[in-house]
Amino acid sequence: MLTAGNKGKLVRWNEEKGYGFIKPDNGNADIFIHISALREMSRLPVVGDIIYYQTGFDDNGKIRAINAKIEGVSSVLTLKPMARKSEITHHKTHSPYKHRTPKTSRSTNLIFPVILILVAMAAFYSKVKNQVSNKDDSKSTVREIAEPIKAATQFKCEGKVYCSDMHSYEEALFYVRNCPGTKMDGDGDGEPCERQFGGF
Repeated sequence: MLTAGNKGKLVRWNEEKGYGFIKPDNGNADIFIHISALREMSRLPVVGDIIYYQTGFDDNGKIRAINAKIEGVSSVLTLKPMARKSEITHHKTHSPYKHRTPKTSRSTNLIFPVILILVAMAAFYSKVKNQVSNKDDSKSTVREIAEPIKAATQFKCEGKVYCSDMHSYEEALFYVRNCPGTKMDGDGDGEPCERQFGGF
């Protein structure tokens, strides 16, 4: 059932939810008003507006303002320019799908862990490779150090000077490096008795 026209001042307005309350001029209790009651207005209401309205009842039997108009505001033929913001806000607030994550977002979220795993694997591989390389280098260094030590313990300077006195390339190399007055490296390249032992 609709009542005759009433008048009052808008004393509260929630722009995000699209509703507020009117203080009637007759001093009665505040009246609830929804944005849909102002569908013909060219702008949204603001606190302090004078509202002309009729009263009706919602589905729960509570009284509310309907068919309302804002004093001094022109009417339009559609609610869309005025109600769009409220409808969008209402949809975002009450949509059953608001917690769903878009497929593209889920795909993007999966990419980052995969990238981190690949980076970690690459770093691990590089570390292992360096350790193996360092181990090989250390073995080579130990071998290079051990060979002269072995040679030093196997041979000793006994006054031999010429290649004809040598029994092996290793002995000639020992004499050139450790014994004075040898005549085994004529070209001075550090390789003794090259003709006799073929450079080995």
